[in-house]
Amino acid sequence: MWRRHLLRRLLPSPATGAAAAATPTLPFPRHLSTATAPALDNSLASSLAAALGALSTTPPPATTPDAYFSLHFSDVRPTNALLAEALALSPPATSRAAADLFRFLVRRRSLHPSDGALAPVVRHLARRRDFPAVRALIQEFPTALGPASLDAYLHQLARAGRPTDAVKVFDELPEQLRNREALTSLVSSLSAEGFPSHGERAAKKVANEIFPDDNICTLLVSGYANAGKLDHALRLIGETRRGGFQPGLDAYNAVLDCVCRLCRKKDPLRMAVEAEKFLVDMEANGIPRDAGTFRVLITNLCKIRKTEDAMNLFRRMGEWGCSPDADTYLVLIRSLYQAARISEGDEMMTWMRSAGFGDKLDRKAYYGFIKILCGIERVEHAVKVFRMMKGYGHAPGVKSYSLLIEKLTKHNLGDRANALFREAIARGVTVAPGEYKIDKRYVKAKKEKKVKKRLTLPEKMRLKSKRLYKLRMSFVKKPRPRMRA
Repeated sequence: MWRRHLLRRLLPSPATGAAAAATPTLPFPRHLSTATAPALDNSLASSLAAALGALSTTPPPATTPDAYFSLHFSDVRPTNALLAEALALSPPATSRAAADLFRFLVRRRSLHPSDGALAPVVRHLARRRDFPAVRALIQEFPTALGPASLDAYLHQLARAGRPTDAVKVFDELPEQLRNREALTSLVSSLSAEGFPSHGERAAKKVANEIFPDDNICTLLVSGYANAGKLDHALRLIGETRRGGFQPGLDAYNAVLDCVCRLCRKKDPLRMAVEAEKFLVDMEANGIPRDAGTFRVLITNLCKIRKTEDAMNLFRRMGEWGCSPDADTYLVLIRSLYQAARISEGDEMMTWMRSAGFGDKLDRKAYYGFIKILCGIERVEHAVKVFRMMKGYGHAPGVKSYSLLIEKLTKHNLGDRANALFREAIARGVTVAPGEYKIDKRYVKAKKEKKVKKRLTLPEKMRLKSKRLYKLRMSFVKKPRPRMRA
């Protein structure tokens, strides 16, 4: 007992400043639970995060992580929710300390090693590319591995560019975990990160045990299409049809997008023809168009600045029983503003709100509109959109204020720029003051007043002689031109 008191005096507590002051001394044990004492739980999560940071410092404390946690958190009853909260509050370089915290809570504080408890730890470690620590935890607590932990592990491996390791993890799974859900998670992770070939090989390898379904085929086709491998996507569509399956509409839309992107890269003038060929093939196979199909076509038309064609397609969507979604409206608004069709862009924004997508017009969308308008030198309308953003309850950020202040100054509107700067300071937005040069096009050139020069006597005499000579010559009879024979 006296050793513990001595260690408490020598080692600093992980709770610092306000966190230590916010945690009162209570006669009952501390609970990591959000239902009974929220303020206490927040302080405990902050204390755990501070402890993880202290263990990750250089040099670390002169004690083992288990002893450190036992010293400061010996009366904690943990829950999965606040374990995840503590990991979310922890500094970036705390991967190994997070693994030690999980081991301490399981061994010392009776935390059940379930999938819900292991998943945030695996996500925390894998996000920092500490895959050896993840593998060690899984080998140490094999019963805790579940769908959530496995999905986080496979997704981060694929995101880190390690598709072979992800396939190896799937191959080493026990029989009860090697099911269709795990295979779908593997294929989805690999296809989303640009490795559909690894996902296809893994699916074919276990086809005798887990036969691929429509969802897996759709994920593979979409992965090949997103990676720009059109031949492989079309081959897989043919194999799926011959196998008695039909890829989903998402797969066809992804292939259509791949066709449009390849045409934009090689020959933009052929994009409409090639897209129409694929649409005819879709209809021949009984695949109807949906809002996603039109969104793909309209987006690619706007990419090559065919705004009028995109608007015509937008007006014809009702012929196929489709209505535009929020992304289609946003793409068209940006394209109309880019084409300097300001009034049509404002009208499209009104239509978007009328269609029920007003919540998608957030601060990020408004900043994109302001950026486009400033790029085409329509600063007055950019200020109008800026006021509209504030009117709908979206607080502008640093980027919006800085961009408008810079553009107003370049347009020789210094008074309005200063007013906008004062407004940003009053709202608590930290806009850094800078020096901006006024564009010469917006500076009015001063007209020089012509001062009448006083003539000298010799100059007056010369002008007088010229006037007299002209007067005398005006009385001389001009010779008539002779008539030609």
